[in-house]
Amino acid sequence: MTPAPRKPRRQHLLTVQHTEHLTPHMVRVVLGGDGFSGIEFKEDTDQYIKLLFADPALGLQRPYDLDALRDQLPQDQMPVTRTYTIRHIDRERQHIWVDFVIHGDEGIAGPWAAGAQPGDQISFFGPGSGYAPRPEADWHLLAGDESALPAIAASVESMPAQAQGLALIEVRDAAEEQPIAAPAGVEVRWLHRGADFSPETTQLTAAVAEVEIPSGDVQIFIHGEREQMKAIRRNLVKERGVDRRGMSLSAYWAYGRVEDQFQAEKRTPVGQIDED
Repeated sequence: MTPAPRKPRRQHLLTVQHTEHLTPHMVRVVLGGDGFSGIEFKEDTDQYIKLLFADPALGLQRPYDLDALRDQLPQDQMPVTRTYTIRHIDRERQHIWVDFVIHGDEGIAGPWAAGAQPGDQISFFGPGSGYAPRPEADWHLLAGDESALPAIAASVESMPAQAQGLALIEVRDAAEEQPIAAPAGVEVRWLHRGADFSPETTQLTAAVAEVEIPSGDVQIFIHGEREQMKAIRRNLVKERGVDRRGMSLSAYWAYGRVEDQFQAEKRTPVGQIDED
């Protein structure tokens, strides 16, 4: 049987409504516009979109005609994608919030967000999704670094009032903490590295290893840097016997890699989180 042709990905176009500096290293960009009505949002709390960026010097117009551009541009000048989780969907105002970690001029998406002005346009694919807290779960464990903070916050805030669990969030210092409206039974515990992320400063893997996971129906969501996710996966699954099925555990990024390298390595052994 001939497989059905893949549905072409639709590129959505939204406009910057305003921005807000949440912490010294995180900026929220609120997006909206006529394109909102054409977006097929999911019910999950980890809804991610793939933002498209091109060299401004090329003068390309959004939404990008990628098929045409492949015939016109060398590969190194093609628009690139950067993946971000939607922090919040405001259906009444037809806005979405996207939070960006910024480190000066480092990267592509962060500097764009830091300099975004009302009226600027951005295009993206998605959203995709894969996780939402189950209301019937007995206990929740959520953990991650700054890259997972929007998804963790959105997930915790969606939980029912009777939910129980723990959210571990690693950030640079107390200035990077954000208010999260968690149910009374879900503890939000902040981990302070005291510096930028590095294999030496990160505390997430050690903190997860110290968590006592109760028996019963436990749902787990852990995302962040690739090598830390591998170590956490080994601890939970190999050493502690936690069932990998139904666990949302994967890498959002890799230390020392730009996203293009990180995405390409997902198809190689170094990019695999699961060992089997």
